[in-house]
Amino acid sequence: MTEDLDTHIVVVGAGFSGLGLGVKLKEAGYHDFLIVEQTGDVGGTWRDNTYPGVAVDITSFNYSFSWEQNPNWSRVYAPGRELKAYADHLVEKYGLRAHLVFDTEITQARFDEDAHLWRLDAADGRRVTARFAVSAVGGLTQPKPPNISGLDTFAGKTMHTARWDHDYDLTGKRVAVIGTGATAVQLVPAIADRVEHLEVFQRTPIWVAPKLDAPIAAPVRRMFQRLPRSQRSVRLTTGAITEAVMVLGATYERQFPWLRTGIEQLCLAHLRRQVPDPRLRAKLTPKYSFLCKRPTYSNHYLRSFTRPDVDLVTEGIERITKTGICTADGRLHKIDALILATGFKVFELGNTPPFPVYGTGGLELGRFWHDQRYQAYEGVTVPGFPNLFAILAPYSLTGASYFAMIEAATTHILRLLREADQRWATYVEVRREPHDAYFRDILRRQQNTVFMAADCGGSNSYYFDHHGDAPMLRPATGPEMWWRARHFPLEHYRFRSVESAGADLDGARRSRRFTPIASLLGGLR
Repeated sequence: MTEDLDTHIVVVGAGFSGLGLGVKLKEAGYHDFLIVEQTGDVGGTWRDNTYPGVAVDITSFNYSFSWEQNPNWSRVYAPGRELKAYADHLVEKYGLRAHLVFDTEITQARFDEDAHLWRLDAADGRRVTARFAVSAVGGLTQPKPPNISGLDTFAGKTMHTARWDHDYDLTGKRVAVIGTGATAVQLVPAIADRVEHLEVFQRTPIWVAPKLDAPIAAPVRRMFQRLPRSQRSVRLTTGAITEAVMVLGATYERQFPWLRTGIEQLCLAHLRRQVPDPRLRAKLTPKYSFLCKRPTYSNHYLRSFTRPDVDLVTEGIERITKTGICTADGRLHKIDALILATGFKVFELGNTPPFPVYGTGGLELGRFWHDQRYQAYEGVTVPGFPNLFAILAPYSLTGASYFAMIEAATTHILRLLREADQRWATYVEVRREPHDAYFRDILRRQQNTVFMAADCGGSNSYYFDHHGDAPMLRPATGPEMWWRARHFPLEHYRFRSVESAGADLDGARRSRRFTPIASLLGGLR
């Protein structure tokens, strides 16, 4: 049997959240940490999603860490393989390989209230013990197959876009795609030329804006390499545009409804240019407000449906048979391959978190969120779960890209770790009162967002949970998130030590910054 693992800090997940935190832990002087990954490689979303056409839908300049910009992106919207290469680059440049533990799927985590330790069980029987635990699991990791009768009876090839089978050749096949979200918008134009016939089954049309994409010329890349400030300037400009249009538009719908309606008019004009047929155009026109669902951009998706070998199917699916898909009009659509572009589980029981997490008093985090609404102080911590931090938690995402959220959460976590060191604390927990006050403020602000102030009915958006809340996005701007990560009151947290028998260490500062690992782990080594 493989030996158990002991460490000061365990990070679960080796996507960009885990890698980014790992780099900053090392820079801050924390070297006793492990990044535990259930698969055999890094990259998270960009390791798993390799379907044809996969690319970022935020400009490449912003889809990277501010402290490690990549001057070699090939396009304004980089293809997925370049994001995977960027993850590999982070591992090698910052020496993270020694901290990575692959093929270790965590199945349960439980807080030891007496020793102030997290004990995480892995599927292979090992246990990981750590003082602090960080959830760096992504939100879009578990594919969500559609709930359609007969799905498992189809005799042809079935695959989800996040589990693409590159050994299967679509050339000359009759192919069906179920789903018309952001993934399908990239996939459909990428495979239309290869297949004999393509049918796209749409439940809800999606807003599509023009994509201002282009190759980045070699001279420009050389300029970015030699003059990093030039790339930083481009990043600031594109980030400001994203903030002004997307973040303000979603967060302050009640104050600035014209931002959303202006984008809707742009999208409708784009649709008219790409689809001349008014009947087809009507089928592709959303009946809900822009930004209620994940926004998407494409110069090719809408035009795909004007091809004679691509059909848009809007009749409801009744069942799937051995040979194809039966729709509500009684028609059988015979196909060779079925592609599920049906998205992922997001804020729902069993995915957030993806394994049971037991805090003080046996409280389970997933059940707490499911029953009591999704909530987390500054998108990082929850009362009852000491020494546990999250990168992607309820109301954590805002700003120009996921990377802005990762950097803010990392800053928050490092502030707490440093403060714990200064106080010789082995226990860090957000206090109930500031947490609840923060959540009340989130709910108040959420009333101004597009999710509550516009018409999102019928959008079928994963932004919403079963409570009717929209916990994916924080109702705040990126600059506010940046500021709060650096200035939240440390008094909002309770610091204790094993030796203090539970007494708070609010005033007990000591000059020594780091507690010896042997003391932290109670002699586990």
